[in-house]
Amino acid sequence: MILVTGATGTIGSEVVRQLVARGEKVRALTRDPEKARIPPGVEPVRGGPADRTSVDAALTGTEVAFLVGVFGPDDAEHDRGLVEAARAAGVRRIVKLSGIGTGDPAVGPVGSWHAAGEQAVRDSGLEWTILRPSAFASNTLGWTASVRAGTPLPNTSGTGGQGVVDPRDVAEVAVAALLDPGHAGRTYTLTGPEVLSVPDQAAVLAEVLGRPVEVRDLSSAEAREYLLGLGYSDTFIDASEISREFVRNGGNEVVTEEVREVLGRPPRTYREWAQDHRAAFGAELGEG
Repeated sequence: MILVTGATGTIGSEVVRQLVARGEKVRALTRDPEKARIPPGVEPVRGGPADRTSVDAALTGTEVAFLVGVFGPDDAEHDRGLVEAARAAGVRRIVKLSGIGTGDPAVGPVGSWHAAGEQAVRDSGLEWTILRPSAFASNTLGWTASVRAGTPLPNTSGTGGQGVVDPRDVAEVAVAALLDPGHAGRTYTLTGPEVLSVPDQAAVLAEVLGRPVEVRDLSSAEAREYLLGLGYSDTFIDASEISREFVRNGGNEVVTEEVREVLGRPPRTYREWAQDHRAAFGAELGEG
């Protein structure tokens, strides 16, 4: 039995799908099993990383676990708790979803949020793999309203680029690590095949959709207002401003070969992701 926490999230849902496609037995930890869209045959369990009782119950009888913690300035305890619960339940292999730049002081506080969980993984005595993905291609789904309305995309990172990665590739690496002990003891930094800025991604979307996609750079004050409107806290915004400055200055312009190393093929491009998701941006089937 394989437990997937964060089972309805960007990566977790794809991990569940890919495991089921391989015929594996999967248990999905989700806050609302009734509303969760999970494949037939998956065992849903109610709960979340901050609820240790639900985590303990979900881990009972599992051998392998995909751990997606609660990511924020006050959540290190819950991230460590996932690992402690897995060890106590007799799990033998864990794969932790972390983030690129973890442990790098230049990233600012955001770079420390996964650090406690990563250290707990390394100290667990279990077979472990840590995944540090770069910016997800799917983050640009946050632009759908602007693209559909024809208004400029808000840009908080200037021309700084990132090794934008397709979440499907991250999930596929996770599945490989969950099923194959040969990945134990490895920390993989996962990126796409090229560095892309927000303007670069907008240009790709414009070509895929066949219509202009403009970008508007936000000042620091405008970025704060924008993020507050999305529901982020002041504490989160203050921390993320340092990481956004890191990106603006080129600090995250990193491309690795680790997706290719694990999967034996090149990582998907942002263009491939955009083609596959163009309907979300208002394109009719067959356009682009």
